[in-house]
Amino acid sequence: MSERHQARKRFGQHFLTDAGVIGRIVAAVAPQPGEALVEIGPGLGAITRPLLAAAGHLDVVELDRDVIPHLQRRCAGAGELVVHGADALDFDFGALAAPGRPLRLVGNLPYNISTPLLFHLLGFAGCVRDMHFMLQKEVVMRLAAGPDEPDYGRLSVMVQLHCEVVPLFEIGPEAFSPPPRVDSAVVRLLPRATPAVAVAAPQVYAEVVRRAFAQRRKTLRNALQGLLSAAAIAEAGVDPGARGETLSLADFAALANRVAGAGPAPLTDV
Repeated sequence: MSERHQARKRFGQHFLTDAGVIGRIVAAVAPQPGEALVEIGPGLGAITRPLLAAAGHLDVVELDRDVIPHLQRRCAGAGELVVHGADALDFDFGALAAPGRPLRLVGNLPYNISTPLLFHLLGFAGCVRDMHFMLQKEVVMRLAAGPDEPDYGRLSVMVQLHCEVVPLFEIGPEAFSPPPRVDSAVVRLLPRATPAVAVAAPQVYAEVVRRAFAQRRKTLRNALQGLLSAAAIAEAGVDPGARGETLSLADFAALANRVAGAGPAPLTDV
């Protein structure tokens, strides 16, 4: 059955096969009947069937149409499975949410699209209760990193603005078929009711962060040239000679709010 389906490199597929790891993921999610559970990239259904059996209903978003028949056979009799044959990078996850039923997102995210997919999902944070993702270990380290840590960067700053990041456990390559060349990890993302810092203009904040990390060796006075002068950076309470990797979320918000003309940004929740 499923074992005969070959993973496709262009989809970044590595199918989870370790029963112990599958059990740990399902236990971490702890699905309950009636919840709006959505799995991204179910593949051959390693965690799909136990999630479905626990929740009774499950929406899945799968790009590879060839695995869908395998998935449907594997989940037969476990509950109501709704398959959306679509690219998660373009999918409107908000359409699956309903008042009083925030989404719970789960997935073994393909390594080759994990970062852009995370940015896409941040756009739906307002209708999401939590997210449990298996990712390349390096990506989870980047998600959780703080200022002055080697893995701290644009992804850290943008995700932490909207979500609390909780790394759960690591997974070795032997848990997959075919084995990836990297270690993996499972992370829980908990969307915040309000952003971690007050941001007047989210698009301006995103642009300031993008520029600050575009060339990591550049100081802020050079990286933000055209947006803020060195004097304006200093007036925002930030050293113009600093680099992006040393700044806190509050620092980035102060700079962005200065660009937007809104003054300093108070810290609300980190």
